[in-house]
Amino acid sequence: MASKVKIRGKLSGTIAKVKFLIPHPMETGTRRDADGQVIPAKYIETITLYKNDQVVMTANWGASVSKDPYLSFQINNSAAGDVIKVDWLDNQGESGSGEITLK
Repeated sequence: MASKVKIRGKLSGTIAKVKFLIPHPMETGTRRDADGQVIPAKYIETITLYKNDQVVMTANWGASVSKDPYLSFQINNSAAGDVIKVDWLDNQGESGSGEITLK
């Protein structure tokens, strides 16, 4: 189940203020369900942020990040028309992405 990243961006001069939310369960592998069975670990391992197909940031996450992670950041030297894209990959090989064009 690949999920789409909810992403928003606002240009303020040459600074892009970007926010994104990733719908993901982020299970640690230590919790149990109602029947007492261990819920398998499922968490985002890598997030990559691009500006116009150039890598701006790579983050390596683990099981300690909360469900539906939210991240906010700024990108300098941005302009209208720049494409901001976010990709993620979890420990089970599932992935998702989202992108916006700055206005």
